[in-house]
Amino acid sequence: MSLRIVVCVKYVPDATGDRHFTDDLTVDRDDVDGLLSELDEYAVEQALQIADEADDAEITVLTVGPEDAKDALRKALSMGADKAVHVEDDDLHGTDVMGTSLVLAKAIEKTGYDLVIAGMASTDGTMGVLPAILAERLGVPQVTLLSEVSVEGGPNGTVKGRRDGDTASEQLEAALPAVVSVTDQSGEARYPSFKGIMAAKKKPVESLDLDDLDIEAEEVGLEGAWTKVDEATERPARTAGTIVKDEGAGGKQLAEFLAGQKFI
Repeated sequence: MSLRIVVCVKYVPDATGDRHFTDDLTVDRDDVDGLLSELDEYAVEQALQIADEADDAEITVLTVGPEDAKDALRKALSMGADKAVHVEDDDLHGTDVMGTSLVLAKAIEKTGYDLVIAGMASTDGTMGVLPAILAERLGVPQVTLLSEVSVEGGPNGTVKGRRDGDTASEQLEAALPAVVSVTDQSGEARYPSFKGIMAAKKKPVESLDLDDLDIEAEEVGLEGAWTKVDEATERPARTAGTIVKDEGAGGKQLAEFLAGQKFI
């Protein structure tokens, strides 16, 4: 029996871009380029390494997002994943982590899974709680924030990993099916080869909407969100810096400046 691995990935705004809010105080995704969240690339990499060690494994990458989110899926497919699932629906606009976890859980159950892998957080929301909420919705164990992960015994086996803390490391394991998340210390993600990029164009991408997942529009989107942004103020434009000319008292001037800014 094949080991079914589902990797949850997210299409996020480029952190180097100039991001803004729309009138409803959600991120204006049309105003900035998007890409596969860097932290999710580590999840894809670990899935590929687990699949390489397994006798038989299949990797599905899953995302919830607008049409452009397919770019994130194609990146994961070009790295080596086998197929993809894209959940897209206009009623998903403004969905928070609670709604997203519901949609992901329903899609994962529909797809079938033995192991779900996610990054430690998204690079836009940076909440880091979705893997735990997802495990709760699926009713399976969670083993999170792993810097090392492996699977033993195939689909009916166990997932094992190491969680590194400030003062100690923990060795953890859970029976499959399970949800795990991996950190950016789990191993550098591979760069897609030209062959992988070309092959990704032929790999299947299944499209689902809320009706396919038996989810009501009121459960997601801004209406169903548990959190919302009430007010946002644009960051002030960057001003010219302070130049300290060293004419014998440069060190003193620098110290006074840092003290004035309460840096020291």
